[in-house]
Amino acid sequence: MSASSQAPGPACQGDDTRVALTLRGANLLADPSGALLWPDESILAVADLHLEKGSAFAARGRMLPPYDTRATLDRLAGLIARERPARVLCLGDSFHDRRAAERMDPADVGRLRALTDAVADWVWITGNHDPEPPQGFGGRVVEELTIGPLTFRHEAEPGAVGELSGHLHPAAAVALAGRRVRERCFAHDGAKLILPAFGSFTGGLNVLDVAFDGLLAPGFEVLMTARGRVYRFPCARLSPDRAR
Repeated sequence: MSASSQAPGPACQGDDTRVALTLRGANLLADPSGALLWPDESILAVADLHLEKGSAFAARGRMLPPYDTRATLDRLAGLIARERPARVLCLGDSFHDRRAAERMDPADVGRLRALTDAVADWVWITGNHDPEPPQGFGGRVVEELTIGPLTFRHEAEPGAVGELSGHLHPAAAVALAGRRVRERCFAHDGAKLILPAFGSFTGGLNVLDVAFDGLLAPGFEVLMTARGRVYRFPCARLSPDRAR
């Protein structure tokens, strides 16, 4: 059965590959894909797709495989087919730049339109890379969105409570069994949560970087995505990136 033929269902059926957390009374699930699931509201949230990042780099002479958009949409389509959310929230920087839609392969354009058509409420939250997301892909565009106790936006704000954001592409490094492991992660302190970047070419910024200063309370934790699972680590276990 295709995603477009499935009726919306309760997102996020729990399993032991995910980690549950509560934010202002909302019961959430961190998925190994980097998506956040809110079962009670049938919401699937992703951040920083950066569609057409590869073609943007190619235009500047830095050649990357031109398949990042397709790979990202494949992963997103799989999640939607599995979870059948009533609402998909894209937390900004969904498109890498203002001309991303012009560079998209027609097959990818059709795939994205099919995905937005398959979901009852698709929301594009604006980001710094896409302050005006391209028209013609369906869904609706907002600067931020508040649902019950939670507010979804692109960039975290110091002191905000009940906030979910993206933008910083959080990643974390830990020492395990004598080796260093560095992977994308969710970062949260009980008051707010920063999602990892979902896009295929997006990478991650260490949560100990100064860019995170003042955004997360001392004693925050990360939910690291690795090998198809999510692992919880306190900030005391984390290590900074090595100086280059």
